[in-house]
Amino acid sequence: MNAMKKTFLMTVVSLPVLCAGTGAFAAMNPHGVAVLQALDKVTARVTEMEVPVGQAVEFGSLSIEVQACYKASPEDKPEAAAFTIIRDTKLEPDEQRQFSGWMYASSPGLSTMEHPVYAVWTLDCKDTLSQQDEAGINLLETPAEQ
Repeated sequence: MNAMKKTFLMTVVSLPVLCAGTGAFAAMNPHGVAVLQALDKVTARVTEMEVPVGQAVEFGSLSIEVQACYKASPEDKPEAAAFTIIRDTKLEPDEQRQFSGWMYASSPGLSTMEHPVYAVWTLDCKDTLSQQDEAGINLLETPAEQ
């Protein structure tokens, strides 16, 4: 192995070890509720909703399911990320899934759902529902087929 390849390999292998103390690879803690915001582009209605992990809510024709929500520790750089599956229930079953992936609160444009009528993004993660959402949230059964 030539010297340049060996130096590159050592740098790549040692980078996580060197950055671990700087917070570059900060630990994310799991939380039970994702705070999302949704926009109806036709009516300009913006709605903030709290979605318990493992459950789904409705927004217009969308079914929004959160499978995981992680948030950085308070002493680290602020960040929240939610693994979200979004389906448009008005479409044919094989075309319903509009988005499946991680949405990051600090970079909403990094991983977005492309939909002509709706936009959804992550705001935060927390441990429990607020009193207001416990009474008014429209929970759906989690779809069996993923």
